[in-house]
Amino acid sequence: MNARTAPNIFVREGDGISTLVVEGDWTAMSIAGLSGHVLSPSNLSFSSDFGNLGRIDSAGALAILTLAPNAAFTADLPANLADLFALVGSAMADRDVPPIKTPPFHVRLGQKVYRAVQEIGASARFLGQLEVALMKSLAHPKRMRLIALASSIQKAGFDALPLIAIMTFFIGAVVALIGSDLLKTLGASELVVELVGISVLREFGVLIPAILLAGRSASTFAAQIGAMRMNQETQAMKVMGIDLFDALVVPRVLALLVIMPLLAIVAMLAGLAGGLVVSWGILDVSPTYFAERLSAAVDIRHFWVGMAKVPVLAIVIALAGCRHGLSVRGDVEDLGGRVTVAVVQALFAIILLDAAFAILFNVLEI
Repeated sequence: MNARTAPNIFVREGDGISTLVVEGDWTAMSIAGLSGHVLSPSNLSFSSDFGNLGRIDSAGALAILTLAPNAAFTADLPANLADLFALVGSAMADRDVPPIKTPPFHVRLGQKVYRAVQEIGASARFLGQLEVALMKSLAHPKRMRLIALASSIQKAGFDALPLIAIMTFFIGAVVALIGSDLLKTLGASELVVELVGISVLREFGVLIPAILLAGRSASTFAAQIGAMRMNQETQAMKVMGIDLFDALVVPRVLALLVIMPLLAIVAMLAGLAGGLVVSWGILDVSPTYFAERLSAAVDIRHFWVGMAKVPVLAIVIALAGCRHGLSVRGDVEDLGGRVTVAVVQALFAIILLDAAFAILFNVLEI
């Protein structure tokens, strides 16, 4: 390491020309204790000599400009030093930094649309790769990693079971409570059974587990795979010839495809139980009458309409988590951003697909 040299600055006069000479290191450490008077060359036209300048930082530039205010205006100043002196000089003069120009609205809108199209394209490519990997796994079951599949089922499904049951129980209770007040005013309080049954079987029994899994599983998948990329475990797997889709993506997708129907059924039962409790307590509807009216008035097709959404929502949740996990570049900030984007995209896709299913089933009169 180069030894530090003491900073020195003086004006050299010769042949009617004043030259500002700056020597040594001008850093925050080397200029400690430096003192001197303001140097003012005798000529308005003068040159500078930085040939023996060592290291310099912003603190050193500040010291030079304090001792020789005209240093930044010499014509023969090196470009890098001129930029440094201009930056420090602006701070000394307390000049406002020019505001960053915000692009026009149509430019910002176009940028957002372009990024959205890129995201859709990336998701479509990832979905295609996932389909190929799933077909290979189904054609060759030995490729499946059963331990990883069982672990994903445990973490993504069974650990979320109590929370999903509690949530849908109270949602069913709220639907029955609000519906009973409205139906009482219409003189049709017995229709609360149909209200609870249809809303839970078609919507809430599927939507609530999907939303909770988007928050739990999509973020978990993105964080787990992203952490592996940060630790370069995925690169090591590639070197060993391990397919990342077979090892990381397929087990998580299959886990949600296996466990989400069970979670949806539990959610439906819990939602109906919540509606039953409220109907029994407020409308004095006995459990026997509730069950009989439910089986007679609510067609089984509502159950199958709800269950038809389950595989699509499961794939969307796993797709968002795994894709953004594999997109982590290697720093913590990017990992946190990818986890957030995975959850947001999964939630957005769930609501959008649920609305699309509702329109489709309405058109088909199912």
